[in-house]
Amino acid sequence: MRRLLRIFKIARVFARYRLDTLFDQTKLSWHIRLLFSLMFWRYFVPVGNRSQGERLRLALEELGPIFIKFGQMLSTRRDLLSDDLALELKKLQDNVPPFSGVYAQQLIEQSLGSPVEELFAEFSAEPMASASVAQVHAALLYNGEEVVVKVIRPGIERTIKKDVALLFTLAHLVEKLWAEGRRLRPVEVVADYETTIFDELDLRKEAANCSQIRRNFDNSPILYVPEIFWDLTRQNVLVMERIHGIPVADVDQLNAQNTDMKKLAEQGVEIFFTQVFRDSFFHADMHPGNIFVSRDNPSSPQYIAVDFGIVGSLTTEDQSYLARNFLAFFQRDYRQVAQLHIDSGWVPEDTNVYAFETAIRSVCEPIFEKPLKDISFGLVLMGLFQTARRFNMEVQPQLVLLQKTLLNIEGLGRQLYPELDLWQTAQPFLERWMKERMGPKAVYRTMKQQAPDWLDKMPHLPQMAYEALHQLKNLDDVRRRDMLALSVARQELKHQRSRWDRFAGVACILVAAAVAVDDPQATLDSLPALSWAFSGIAAFLLLRR
Repeated sequence: MRRLLRIFKIARVFARYRLDTLFDQTKLSWHIRLLFSLMFWRYFVPVGNRSQGERLRLALEELGPIFIKFGQMLSTRRDLLSDDLALELKKLQDNVPPFSGVYAQQLIEQSLGSPVEELFAEFSAEPMASASVAQVHAALLYNGEEVVVKVIRPGIERTIKKDVALLFTLAHLVEKLWAEGRRLRPVEVVADYETTIFDELDLRKEAANCSQIRRNFDNSPILYVPEIFWDLTRQNVLVMERIHGIPVADVDQLNAQNTDMKKLAEQGVEIFFTQVFRDSFFHADMHPGNIFVSRDNPSSPQYIAVDFGIVGSLTTEDQSYLARNFLAFFQRDYRQVAQLHIDSGWVPEDTNVYAFETAIRSVCEPIFEKPLKDISFGLVLMGLFQTARRFNMEVQPQLVLLQKTLLNIEGLGRQLYPELDLWQTAQPFLERWMKERMGPKAVYRTMKQQAPDWLDKMPHLPQMAYEALHQLKNLDDVRRRDMLALSVARQELKHQRSRWDRFAGVACILVAAAVAVDDPQATLDSLPALSWAFSGIAAFLLLRR
């Protein structure tokens, strides 16, 4: 029943803001056009004076956090959206309507067990920024440190549960009603997203993620991560160091302080690949609202990252697979790309590698030797999707966050330095990573890491060797017994077959003799007893074992 009510609300919001007008210039299939024509409210609800972008933004805000996050991701895709839509959706990054600051103060006091006057020397009830899941307030500690206090929106968990339940319903329908649905594994994708979104509701997890990435980039000149104050952090309240930087999307302000935009864009790519391949722990919510640039050194700019509610991690196999695929793409080795997909099981092993190689080449070849401003990753993804559909490639849920982050990186690159060649910037990093992973240094590093375990086990080696040899001897004895039993069984089968052959031969002789005489019964009656005796002896000798 709740799902039906949620569907009704979505339809009501869709109608109130006349979102059907977004598709007026889009080529739709006949059944979708028929559905739109049956929407009677199109003829009674006026569009009004609001632009398409404003109506879409207001609708996403009203529908809640999952829809807001979808709009945040879309806001970075200038190649897919008009300027009107992109500029309006950009407001979702940090301008979501806030909840009461007085109520936020009450939540902080309940969680930390003390009045805000005792916790902070100063506390601003007016929120600094408001996002889909939480909002932040400025505060000052008694030791003089500036901090921000992040508070989870009240009642947000109940709303998210409804939306996730609806997404599961839609995913099941996609699997059942669409031929391509099962291959895309929508239920697994939604399940993975459910884990991610509920992790965001526990700010202790976000604090732990922040601390981990801060350690990974300790004293890094390209990325700064704020400090967490654990004594003031709970499940629904987080206190962290306040940073002062320029929002990465504010290109005018970055240019005003003569920021090296080319270096800034390249360092963004380096940070991403370092997190993915060196650390296997990456910030997976890198929309512009979460990224700032330090004011300290414009000629060698440093990023500042916040909001670590969503992070991604890859297995060693995923890292190796992705790196080899990227390098094969960079080298235009489409045969290797096709073979890697087959070896990894992403496409069936009986796939025609030659046809798959040709299809990949047709999609990827046009993107090379072009600056980022001339590459539409949206079109590339559409082409790869068509290739996937032809060759039954399955969606990999564990890489959904990585794909989303790649889209965000592209959006940032377009805003900062449109001439950036993403491929040329990333290739040296990946080649260096593969060399470090597979070269002599990697072997030495692995031996060094495992040396303590080897030293710990060395005193036990003689006993372990004795037990292994004893087990091997027992195994040999078992094999000998099995072989003997098999030999006996085979011999028994051979004798049994021989007896049956002799029996069949005697039967054939008797039949032949019976056919040869005119009156078999009279002939048998006339045989003397001695003949019967010798016949019995002959049959026994022929049929015995």
